[in-house]
Amino acid sequence: MVKAVAVLSSSEGVKGTIFFTQDGDGPTTVTGNISGLKPGLHGFHVHALGDTTNGCMSTGPHFNPAGKEHGAPDDENRHAGDLGNITVGEDGTASFTITDKQIPLTGAHSIIGRAVVVHADPDDLGKGGHEHSKSTGNAGGRVACGIIGLQG
Repeated sequence: MVKAVAVLSSSEGVKGTIFFTQDGDGPTTVTGNISGLKPGLHGFHVHALGDTTNGCMSTGPHFNPAGKEHGAPDDENRHAGDLGNITVGEDGTASFTITDKQIPLTGAHSIIGRAVVVHADPDDLGKGGHEHSKSTGNAGGRVACGIIGLQG
């Protein structure tokens, strides 16, 4: 069992902790608790870089080792880092569990050292017809991020 964690930080008061676990070659399970967000849907992605020198903007694009278009987590054609949306309640908090096969914690396409990013708006899952739908899901600004690191 490999475990990882990302502690979210934000200049906008968003806080959270995201845990990642993977057993052998199985899918990775992502569990998280985030607070300080506006109610509704927020895009949630693994970005290519674990660089926060310029806040969340320096985390690069979505993690996309196969060079595909943006899509929904269940789509065949999607970035590996496309994890869809998280749902934030009226109290500004979100608790969620996501299981995904394209974000391993080991091997050539490991997400260790990359970043997880929460966006300001819903991810349209590549189906919104907006000019950014096929690249970012038109999910808006980056409101919080954290670097994914190994956990003991």
